[in-house]
Amino acid sequence: MLKRIRVDQLRIGMYLHELCGSWLEHPFWRSSFLIAQEKELDRIRKSGVREAWIDTSAGLDVEPEAEPQALTKPESDRVTDQELAAIDDGALSLERCSMAEEMQRAARICDRTRDAVATMFSEARMGRALDATGAVSLVEEISASVFRNPGALISLARLKTSDDYTYMHSVAVCALMISLARQLRLDDTQVRDAGMAGLLHDIGKMHIPNEILNKPGRLTDGEFDVVRAHPEAGYRMLLEGTGVSEAALDVCLHHHEKMDGSGYPHKLAGEQISLLARMGAVCDVYDAITSNRPYKRGWDPAESLRKMTEWCKGHFDESVFHAFVRSLGIYPIGSLVRLHSGRIAVVAEQSQSSLLAPIVLAFYSTQRKARFEPLRLDLSDKTTGDGIASREDPDTWKFADLDSLWMNSAGVPA
Repeated sequence: MLKRIRVDQLRIGMYLHELCGSWLEHPFWRSSFLIAQEKELDRIRKSGVREAWIDTSAGLDVEPEAEPQALTKPESDRVTDQELAAIDDGALSLERCSMAEEMQRAARICDRTRDAVATMFSEARMGRALDATGAVSLVEEISASVFRNPGALISLARLKTSDDYTYMHSVAVCALMISLARQLRLDDTQVRDAGMAGLLHDIGKMHIPNEILNKPGRLTDGEFDVVRAHPEAGYRMLLEGTGVSEAALDVCLHHHEKMDGSGYPHKLAGEQISLLARMGAVCDVYDAITSNRPYKRGWDPAESLRKMTEWCKGHFDESVFHAFVRSLGIYPIGSLVRLHSGRIAVVAEQSQSSLLAPIVLAFYSTQRKARFEPLRLDLSDKTTGDGIASREDPDTWKFADLDSLWMNSAGVPA
């Protein structure tokens, strides 16, 4: 049985199923293992993670006196989806064109902006002063694509290789920030500032040696300290450049702050953190945890939102996070789901009427245990007679072509 407990209740002999903290704070390359050494407990306690799931069928249970603090994990996660759905106030961003219409343009924009960001960041690594005015056209292109259909570029930008992660992460966060700013109904100047801030928020990583930045294993404490210095390093880089707004400077410096004051570098809390920096915190984490890294595979988009919901209190501004969910959908594009009919499907596009009823491609029958020709279903159309029963873990099913399915359906070869 799975139980959620405080980290101070962990002890040697327990089987750690999952840490209830940010993927970026996870102190181990493994997600699940038997705790066998005191130093493993120390690393968990120092990580900033406050709660964990243990599997009592594979290891020790909590001490009897601690039992009242333990929470049983529900067998189904559908309750979480219903809680998320409660934020649906009908304010979904309207899409101006279909995924198929926008995907080809979005693919070209991704290629151009990735190359431009790589050049800009490489010059920063060499110590050259940044002229951000050249990035304005990139932000405008991304903004236009997001306005036409936010799902297209955001979904493409999530697909990264280890070689272009840093650059495409900046492109992705730019697009996510613009989409979120529109969902929050910010004015045009603020939307542009949000996009520029997203594009430049991680430029401080050019201060990090490549052997640490691209390390395929877990970082040492010393290496992690170097990484944690990147917001201040980036702030100094941008301060020495030209054409950088105060908003972009602020997001670069404070996108790792948390609402409860436990973030860095200045341990700001609540309203001390600007709105754009609070937005940057959400967008940065989402893209990081859904992207493949050298030492860890990215999480499924829908599962990532569920985990972020658990971290929300203390970490994120709840109203900003709720708007973020509305901008993406509870089941973002690329999410693997099981339908009530028993069919397995991948989310291909958001509908305009419901967070819980996207457009999907059904392709596998759990009854026949066989694949079939992908079938496009708009679950918001009641005549389909189907709906989402649950999320599914891609690692369990091991379908190798999930991204190809939704990309090909929109006319873009994977």
